[in-house]
Amino acid sequence: MERQRSFPVKSSKVLVFSLAISSSLAFFAFLSVWAFRITPPTHPETHLHFNINPLTVQKLTGFRGNSSAVSAKGSILIGAHLEKPDGASGNATGFLKFSALREIQKDGSDSEVPDDEDTAFKALSENDDDSGGQKIEAANSNKSTHPGQAVVAKSEGIEEGREKPTPSQQEEGLVSVESESESSGGCELARGKWVYDESYPLYTNGSCPFIDEGFDCEGNGRPDKDYAKWRWQPQDCDFPRFNATNMLELIRGKRLVFVGDSMNRNQWESMLCLLMGGVRDPKRVYETRGRKITKEKGNYSFRFVDYKCTVEFYVTHFLVHESKARLGKKRIQTLRIDTMDRGSSRWRGADILVFNTAHWWSHYKTKAGINYYQEGRQVLPQLDVSMAFRKALMTWASWVDRHINPAKTQVFFRSSAPSHFRGGQWNSGGHCREATLPLSTSSSNWYSEKNVIVEDVMRHMKTPVTLLNITGLSMYRIDGHPSIYGGRAGKGRSSNIQDCSHWCLPGVPDTWNELLYMHLQTKLRHTVQ
Repeated sequence: MERQRSFPVKSSKVLVFSLAISSSLAFFAFLSVWAFRITPPTHPETHLHFNINPLTVQKLTGFRGNSSAVSAKGSILIGAHLEKPDGASGNATGFLKFSALREIQKDGSDSEVPDDEDTAFKALSENDDDSGGQKIEAANSNKSTHPGQAVVAKSEGIEEGREKPTPSQQEEGLVSVESESESSGGCELARGKWVYDESYPLYTNGSCPFIDEGFDCEGNGRPDKDYAKWRWQPQDCDFPRFNATNMLELIRGKRLVFVGDSMNRNQWESMLCLLMGGVRDPKRVYETRGRKITKEKGNYSFRFVDYKCTVEFYVTHFLVHESKARLGKKRIQTLRIDTMDRGSSRWRGADILVFNTAHWWSHYKTKAGINYYQEGRQVLPQLDVSMAFRKALMTWASWVDRHINPAKTQVFFRSSAPSHFRGGQWNSGGHCREATLPLSTSSSNWYSEKNVIVEDVMRHMKTPVTLLNITGLSMYRIDGHPSIYGGRAGKGRSSNIQDCSHWCLPGVPDTWNELLYMHLQTKLRHTVQ
């Protein structure tokens, strides 16, 4: 009887306990759902890591390190308003249109070399047309504008890692590098902005008799003039305005020699024009053999009588020897990547040497590397252009170490200058005619593979060599090319072939020479101290 009465009591306790647990579970479930609905979702941070070819990159001066690895930072593109003073001439919107680096591929194919010059800009604008890309208006801003207020964006780093370039960057041989300051007291000469300055240019085609037809854009009918009024302002430091008299004093009694392709002739002519600003009597400046500057004759030496100095240019497309060899029954053109150019003896004894080579090292101009490169008596059946470029640079470096006395001669190597062909290459309808303003943004961390090879070779040299890094700052200047104004009208000039590689004078190469001027001043100060 006792047992029968106790059963309902136990059952009641179990029932109460079960109800309590069920109520608790229901409450926690409701609380969880409520908390989830009011809490905004958070997106995990994405870190991008890519692979690139094993090339070492580091500070542009003070070259050292292991050549088997890369420490690199990527880049993202950010927009910035490009402002001009009210009333400035030219198309208000200009050509401020760019294509973001839209897609990152995952395949590991090797970099390919373009069929023309080293067109770094193509990495930004390859897919840009009237229906795509982001358009940046330059004139419709509510902010007031005045000279010196123009700003261009700088690339910002993302998570440090090893990046792989996009397909268009692979095609142009572009790699990502970590930007570091050059040897100028910590000043980052290669990073900064273009500022519109009414006091520029420092000379005109009327005041300088040395601009050859291909670079005389104003003389060839270019209607806009603003391309000559932009001044480069490095980041976080002052940049001295070129002073012709001071520069002439720096080279008094010396030989200033430019060696390289037509891009170096572009810079050499700019230097001649800049120096004329410090000459009282133009008749006391002359070419020592009476030559007039043209594209046909490659070697020039201009004497500045009052300063007992010469400013010289020697043409060499590759720095190494262009030759011929017998292959079977045919005699073919070859490039001796193990032998210096035959004119190298003329460069010896110079006080300042400025080298360059880049634009002829392309798939198109080297016959795709098939039966073109030669070492010793052997014509190589096929060689990648990047490997051939490296071998040639090593030949150049050995020559410099063997024949140049660093106590007498300062050696510079100028980095490659970008081209800005849109809608095709130089021989397939590529153009830049519409550009009247600099680009407002650039992926300045993207760097030509050729420049990386140059730096890697330089850091293994005994002779100190200063790299004039002009690639990034020139990449903004799509407006600075001759385009259809690379020759006189009515002289067989074809508008179908535009020059988007070379530069108008006055123009961008003047800034390259301002960089050279600053380095020479810095060297002089260190010598005096």
